Amino acid sequence: MKQRLKKWRLFSIFAILTLVLSGCGEPFLSALKPAGEVAQNQYNLMMLSTMIMVFVIAVVVIIYVITLIRFRRKKGEEDKIPKQVEGSHKLEIIWTVIPILLLLILAVPTVASTFHLGDTSAMDKKDKDGNRKVLVVDVRANLYWWEFSYPDLGIITSQELVVPTDQKVYFNIISSDIKHSFWIPPIGGKLDANNDNVNKFWLEFNSEKSEEAGNLFYGKCAELCGPSHGLMDFKVRTMSQDDFAQWVDDMQNASEPQPATDLAEQGQEIFADSCLSCHATSPTDQTPEAGRVGPNLATFGERTTIAGYLEHDEEHLKAWIRDTQKYKPGNKMPSFDENQLSDQELDALAAYLMGLKIQQQ
Repeated sequence: MKQRLKKWRLFSIFAILTLVLSGCGEPFLSALKPAGEVAQNQYNLMMLSTMIMVFVIAVVVIIYVITLIRFRRKKGEEDKIPKQVEGSHKLEIIWTVIPILLLLILAVPTVASTFHLGDTSAMDKKDKDGNRKVLVVDVRANLYWWEFSYPDLGIITSQELVVPTDQKVYFNIISSDIKHSFWIPPIGGKLDANNDNVNKFWLEFNSEKSEEAGNLFYGKCAELCGPSHGLMDFKVRTMSQDDFAQWVDDMQNASEPQPATDLAEQGQEIFADSCLSCHATSPTDQTPEAGRVGPNLATFGERTTIAGYLEHDEEHLKAWIRDTQKYKPGNKMPSFDENQLSDQELDALAAYLMGLKIQQQ
């Protein structure tokens, strides 16, 4: 009896935890709170398939319970054999037709959605001047960071994707090394990033849902890619189409960032000697892909995180530079100990990096 009570207590605890955790989804991260057409489509398909599965389970359980009760062994009827229905054409037709109907109910919208969501033909359409009519973003996945290039706008960013709301944004997904997977849970996805072919798809960001999420969504790598897979995050900033046009203008006309203090000026010199071979500081830098070893740092001072997940302040930045493997094992950025970078030089470099913001000409 005590063992049974313990089991029921354990079951009750798990049931309560399930109920509590069901309300933990945040609008900027939860796939169960769709914020775009693609995510809504996928959510509807999930709900449809779940309802079909629940219906099938319920029917099977009901039949099972009825059978247990109706055909249970009764006192005085131990030798009674119920009527046998083996070979019943009626029953065979029923349990053949019903699964076919359920499969059709699920297959028709699934196939229709697959073709609709996979239609990227608009990427190839151009106006009379040869310009694309839609916004295209090239996504390049790396160990363990993300690069976002706007080929028609001449803009490159890293770790933070900026998109307009209420319009389709088309993506070319590729990897520089091993397989990754591009996923923004509330918006839709996921799509593999391979190093031998380009995958294409589109997403749409709903303006009302974006405002509810604070115009900021979290992106993830959804493919196990190494020891820092769980830390391969990026942020998505959404804005109105007018604000996005202004952002594009600001990025295209940004001037070379100038250090605001003597310490930052010293840091600029250190950056040029130690970091410039891997990192660019201009959002319009056109270095070939093979030469873009590290993230573009043009807007580093405006970001919300360091290395994708650390708090954005000088202390965490300096800790990251000192020991990158401690915070993201397996990443390709070298660490700089005291023999390579003194504390004073580290302070200067951090001051310079935190001041990297878009400056207008």
